[in-house]
Amino acid sequence: MARTPLPTNRRLGDLRLVWDRVLCYPRQLTVALLALATTSAATIGIPYGFKRVIDRGFAPGGEGSVAASFHYLLMIVAVLAVATAIRFYCVSWLGERVVADIRTRVHAHLLALTPRFFEENRPSEIASRLTADTVLIEGVVGSTVSIALRNTFTGVGGMIYLFALSPKLAGMLLLGIPLIILPVTILGRRIRNLSRASQDRVADVSALATEMLGAMKIVQAFGQEPREAQRFAGAVDATFAAAKRRIGLRAVMTAIMIFLIFGSITLVLWEGATDVAAGRISGGAIAAFVLTGGIVAGAFGALTEVYGDLLRGAGAAGRLAELLREQPEITRPAAPIPLPVPVSGALTFDHVRFHYPTRPDVAALDDVTLAIRAGETVAVVGPSGAGKSTLFQLAERFYDPAEGRILLDGVDLREADPAAIRAQIAIVPQDNVIFGASARDNLRYGRWEAGDDELWAAAEAANAADFLRALPEGLDTNLGEGGARLSGGQRQRITIARALLRDAPILLLDEATSALDAESERLVQQALQRLMEHRTTLVIAHRLATVRAAQRIVVMDAGRIVEEGNHASLITRGGLYARLASLQFSEAA
Repeated sequence: MARTPLPTNRRLGDLRLVWDRVLCYPRQLTVALLALATTSAATIGIPYGFKRVIDRGFAPGGEGSVAASFHYLLMIVAVLAVATAIRFYCVSWLGERVVADIRTRVHAHLLALTPRFFEENRPSEIASRLTADTVLIEGVVGSTVSIALRNTFTGVGGMIYLFALSPKLAGMLLLGIPLIILPVTILGRRIRNLSRASQDRVADVSALATEMLGAMKIVQAFGQEPREAQRFAGAVDATFAAAKRRIGLRAVMTAIMIFLIFGSITLVLWEGATDVAAGRISGGAIAAFVLTGGIVAGAFGALTEVYGDLLRGAGAAGRLAELLREQPEITRPAAPIPLPVPVSGALTFDHVRFHYPTRPDVAALDDVTLAIRAGETVAVVGPSGAGKSTLFQLAERFYDPAEGRILLDGVDLREADPAAIRAQIAIVPQDNVIFGASARDNLRYGRWEAGDDELWAAAEAANAADFLRALPEGLDTNLGEGGARLSGGQRQRITIARALLRDAPILLLDEATSALDAESERLVQQALQRLMEHRTTLVIAHRLATVRAAQRIVVMDAGRIVEEGNHASLITRGGLYARLASLQFSEAA
């Protein structure tokens, strides 16, 4: 299936998603900034302490000043230690809190998107954005930004102190700053692009791993372990190659920055040594200048590395922002028309034409008109790709038709609230969806407020009570990912019980029991009969027994309804249904 990739957006401005969340916690942010400013001031205060020690303590008659100078240094160190601890706690708290907020917000937004988005984008890639990218953002908020601000404060404060010590030397040092900024600007853009490419390759690895782990039995059954290992190794190598290009360029930029920064300091100190020899500056001042210059150089040097981390964080934030910019195509109307109370379940397809977004050149439904009376059971049969499942998708308003209307009790679905529509529908899918949770929670998915008595009643009606009672912890037993602890028939009966709890007037049933043994199929068929009673039922029929039980049979082919009638009349016509009945349908013994 062709996949439309999510749009890319690469700029530091994408970090606004992060800043907006940080600003929601002004108290923690204020304390962190105050602590950060304190640590920077204390760091700059250390060279001043050494200046006092040298100029006062080593001067004639200055023995008494030594103790006071070292007391000052100890006080600075104590302040630095306490402020650093406070800063670390606050910025780490902000990092964890912001990441939790972003994950929750993105996940909630994903729940509102329509199936089209998930058809065009791999769920595993989206999951990677929720995990790997948010980890990068956590590093940005909890570490990188703190380091950047601390080094900025320290660098700027250090430059001010350098000017106070020696304007001439500080001015010479300042002249080298344009030489430092230029390579950051030029190389930074390239590093930003490589960072995004590296993150995309990591997402590819995650997607491959998820796909392979989910299909492990098939991989092993067909002996494709070597091919999958080779495919995964290729993706890992591509990730390594992208990372190698990024870190190589960062290494070059770091080397250039260190040479420029410390080269400038060396030349400036050369001039400073001349001034000390000429008596224009004290020994303590030049010592403080050297220490402060080292601190400033270290601060600006750290900023060059931090810039690369900020770019990676911006790439991650941009990928998450892209998800948040996606807008659902199916939304609640501004003034939705309420459905009748109670809903009887009459469902009408009126000259419906529809193309899937991923297959715009093929009509999934082509001028389909079908009226299903309240309480009627209609079986839909036809070859693969005939459009049977598309009827279900449109009835639940996962998509809107390109032409025509779909009516529920006379109300156009496009004019009603999608949530209200889906509340009137229970579905038993062909691919049974069991969550990695307890049996109780899997059943309650049909109606979350249901009590245990209602759960057991639904389980009894679905022929599921016996095996549920036999589970180690009963309803509290975790069923494993995808219901791994259950058989195929048991999983299907869980989904039937879930639909019974829903107790909706409309039932969409994709009945597939061909993979079950005779006993499991018998139990499932009994449960289905109970479920279909007194409900409007649209069933994609795979078994002749179900087809015969339907009040009406609709035969579809290539998106059109080609035949309608009951089993006997359709067999007599000798058309598509008769051929399907002889080739496809079989009745269980």
